[in-house]
Amino acid sequence: MDDPRNMGAPGPFDARYLAFLETITQLRPRLHRYCSRMTGSVMDGEDVVQDALFEAYRKLDQYDDTRPLAPWLFRIAHNRCIDFLRRRGVRVEAETAAMSPDSVMPANVSVLGVGRAVEQLVMSLPPKERACLLLKDVFDYTLEEVAELVSSSVGGVKAALNRGRSKLAASPEPVTSHREVSPELSRLLHLYVDRFNKRDWDGLRELISADAQLRVVDRFAGPIDKAPYFKNYERQTVPWRLAVAEVDGELAIVALRQHRDEWRPDSVARLEVIDQHIVRIVDYAHCAWVLSAATSVVMTDPR
Repeated sequence: MDDPRNMGAPGPFDARYLAFLETITQLRPRLHRYCSRMTGSVMDGEDVVQDALFEAYRKLDQYDDTRPLAPWLFRIAHNRCIDFLRRRGVRVEAETAAMSPDSVMPANVSVLGVGRAVEQLVMSLPPKERACLLLKDVFDYTLEEVAELVSSSVGGVKAALNRGRSKLAASPEPVTSHREVSPELSRLLHLYVDRFNKRDWDGLRELISADAQLRVVDRFAGPIDKAPYFKNYERQTVPWRLAVAEVDGELAIVALRQHRDEWRPDSVARLEVIDQHIVRIVDYAHCAWVLSAATSVVMTDPR
């Protein structure tokens, strides 16, 4: 894609594109934080953000540039989150049953404190309540803005906020959810980490399917045998090693960097395993905001 900055005076689309680039540079960590809390995973959240930004770029010529760009991007990201939740099979009966006419309002509940614990608790709510609480109490949108973002009325948003706040007030202790982990995935991830840390690249390739796909977010997507993926890690001068960890309840690979005498989580990767072979690697090493937004990172011991 050509950069409009190298093509003389910008036209209408070029001006929108420049505004788009500037906005997403500032907004992307917030978009990721929202999508992560909606999906319950920092990795799923980043994937949803990527899809949302691609959709926004395709629709950029339809955008009304007299209006702020950030809410438009948030709405696209929100809709992508809802699509994701539906595809994942989240049951919507609870939300449907909880929906009441806008004129029927529960007792008013004060705004909850904002923090990681609250954001983690929000993930237990039905999608609409979750979205309204995040947008209003965490991202500080007005009721009118939230209503537009979630395609509702101000009354509907108020009702969702009161229901959600009431539920969270009754359940003050955050509970970390854990996804069911297959023994096959756990075994392969620990073997992958062991061979990676030993720089046993030949042994590592034995674990990977011949047609495995690699996605280094914001850098590369394609067959892993076409990418200098392992060489890039081998060339790094900063001390590093890999570990298996539960990130937001999901088993993943975490890259650790050495800071003086301490190893700190630096980035995360997701591996997909089929028939005892790794068929896909998604590495978020170039998205610093992904791991830092996780509500929990727990290292696991080899089994």
